[in-house]
Amino acid sequence: MNDASADSIRTMFASAISDMYQAEAPQYRAMQALVAEVNRQTLADEPQLKRRLAENNELERLDVERHGAIRVGTAEELSMLRRLFAIMGMAPVGYYDLSIAGIPVHSTAFRPIGASALRASPFRIFTSLLRLDLIPDRNAREIAAKVLAQRDIFTPRCRTLIDLFERRGFDDGEAREFVVEAAKIFRWNGQATVSSAVYRTLHATHPLLADIVCFKGPHINHLTLHALDIDAAHSAMAARGMNPKAIVEGPPRRRCPILLRQTSFKARPEPVEFIEEDGRRATGAHTARFGEIEQRGAALTAKGRALYDRLLAEAHAAVPLATDGANALAFNEELARRFAAFPDDDETLRREKLAFFHYSVDPSARATEPISPGSMDDLLRTGALRAEPIVYEDFLPVSAAGIFRSNLGERGEEELIERADRGAFEAALGAPVFDELALYEDAETRSLGASLQALGVDHAASVQLAKTGAAHIGAAESSHN
Repeated sequence: MNDASADSIRTMFASAISDMYQAEAPQYRAMQALVAEVNRQTLADEPQLKRRLAENNELERLDVERHGAIRVGTAEELSMLRRLFAIMGMAPVGYYDLSIAGIPVHSTAFRPIGASALRASPFRIFTSLLRLDLIPDRNAREIAAKVLAQRDIFTPRCRTLIDLFERRGFDDGEAREFVVEAAKIFRWNGQATVSSAVYRTLHATHPLLADIVCFKGPHINHLTLHALDIDAAHSAMAARGMNPKAIVEGPPRRRCPILLRQTSFKARPEPVEFIEEDGRRATGAHTARFGEIEQRGAALTAKGRALYDRLLAEAHAAVPLATDGANALAFNEELARRFAAFPDDDETLRREKLAFFHYSVDPSARATEPISPGSMDDLLRTGALRAEPIVYEDFLPVSAAGIFRSNLGERGEEELIERADRGAFEAALGAPVFDELALYEDAETRSLGASLQALGVDHAASVQLAKTGAAHIGAAESSHN
């Protein structure tokens, strides 16, 4: 049997989801054209950026780097999705508590792990699980639980194929069939599974509750395009009447981007048909699906992330962002002022261990004598050893909540109390989530070890230096300053 690879299945799935969403949400096609135009102009204006992207084999990813987002209602749905995404080489990475922003879900991102898998297809799905325990209205909780218990978001054939794969894998034909069946889970269906009265009850309790519970499955609520200049894209959206959200979520504009910046056009009402208690059909509307753009920067260490979180919290405390975004300009100015305290050059980010880096060597460089830890800064300075920021492949809970809130029909201020429950989420998932910081640290350590070996350091020494190298580099460079 000719086994289909996880990377090839994920690539087919990403293409199928993109085609499906373009057909369902025409404005997404307009945003694709907008982002492509912004990226072309950015590459023309910044030849150094274009050269770096080409050297890192990133140019071909510009048109395909996107993620989707879904919301599910039960532990069984989440657990089955874990098995489904595993077929595509997508593992649950990170735990995100959105309750801090009044969103009754917690989430993970199913994504590929490892540089080769990410290069092959970076597609990921941000997946949120409804938390009925955070819904204060008992009647709404009971209605939601009853409706969710009656649905099956997976086709019988999809379930059969998942079982088949876990026994022996797929041949090419089965892989293609699996992609077709899997895509059906995430398509939009404008026919609600409840009456208009039930929908209104759940929507009044929380718009997200209605979106998750009242339909046949976890329709894709957005796909995300990758922009090289998200501020230019955000301005272009406004100029073209796409009704973008008030601010770009995440850190402010910087010379050296960090983490993740996101914006979106706000969701538009879509026609829905309800099934009334007496069997009649009634028309209505539902608002939840939107288009999103992202710009990714360097993955931060625990130290860097703590600084980011502190500065972001200070900005929000100093200038609380109005629900309608009326004070967006003042907030952005405050954000930029606070983040002046965050170093904005790669060398300082690396030296102060604020970000993770991928190390590589000049192919022509070879060490002529054993390398000591104190000489690693010289290797970096001469270019024999290179360091590039590792791209952040994950998400930010505050940003995700901001995107969610702006597309659920702006609500008044919520009670901002953290109610994280990672244990319950992992129990529903049926597996622990991966620690994203550990993944980045491992990638950095491996790249440094391989680079040192390539420069002539023996294996044992290179492993030891890879574990402690960053600290030695920083200490050595400080002594030179």
